[in-house]
Amino acid sequence: MNWPEIETSTHQDHVIKHVLGATVLGWFTAGEAAHMLLDIGFLWTIYLDAEMNLLPQGVAIGELEGNDITSADRTELAFDADQLLQQGRDTPGLKRFTAAPVEYLIDSVEVFGSDGQRLVVINGESGTIKIETSIENAEIGITAADNQ
Repeated sequence: MNWPEIETSTHQDHVIKHVLGATVLGWFTAGEAAHMLLDIGFLWTIYLDAEMNLLPQGVAIGELEGNDITSADRTELAFDADQLLQQGRDTPGLKRFTAAPVEYLIDSVEVFGSDGQRLVVINGESGTIKIETSIENAEIGITAADNQ
């Protein structure tokens, strides 16, 4: 698909400025969003429409709602997040998070869109994370690649 870059909102620009220089430790999807745990203790949420939010991980996980999130899920997410923050991306035994396969120190973020689809590209020196969403189908896909 040919992805034209789309203009970001002031809020998206603000969130992006805060995540630059942080490292993605891991991620999970829940509800209609992708959630990226950053080494600065924040959870960066990217919604289907590419809108974004950035909250301390404890607050963000505590506020997760929806049919697919239970109290037990929030407990597992909080435990996984704590483990990733303490031990890094090589943490074994994660239940809800996917650990980043390489170090993703965020250099830039690009947002693309076409009709009801969005693509957020998180570029780092060691690799790239792509978050592709479909607003119509409420689908989110996350792919990660290293630059080797």
